[in-house]
Amino acid sequence: MTRRPRTGRSLRNDARHAIASCAGWNARLMARRLNQFFEQRMVEAGLSFAQFGLMAEIASANDDTISVLAERMGLDQSTLSRTLRTLEADGLVEIAIADGDQRRRLVWLTEKGARTLEAALASWRRAHTELSCRLSLDLVRTLAHETEALTRDAGEHARTPVPANA
Repeated sequence: MTRRPRTGRSLRNDARHAIASCAGWNARLMARRLNQFFEQRMVEAGLSFAQFGLMAEIASANDDTISVLAERMGLDQSTLSRTLRTLEADGLVEIAIADGDQRRRLVWLTEKGARTLEAALASWRRAHTELSCRLSLDLVRTLAHETEALTRDAGEHARTPVPANA
């Protein structure tokens, strides 16, 4: 039997502190918990929470191109396209190539998709009301808004050369 290497007391404490205090790790944990909460409550609607969110984004869009939708959702186009194909196969969305530009694809809800989203909104409203009794929705919105700058900053950071002595 191989003995597991002993973790030094300092390393264990440092790791515990990192997990407890890390904004990124805690945000991931929060996101997983919120996702699970909504997934459980969206079952009756027949949609996953991700499908619901995507369909709501499509329904609310001014620009119905996949590239703009992907950017707004913070997804790469290939990931978004895979999810859209599932919705398309279920008859909930329609995808078409824009006139004159083979690279530009448009997406919109079908009539069935609009009815499904409308019914799913009732499940979402109940879940959202339940959540608001347990969690500050204003705080969640504030965190989402405040972290938008990180996406912009990350793009600028990637273009900024790092000094050799950093």
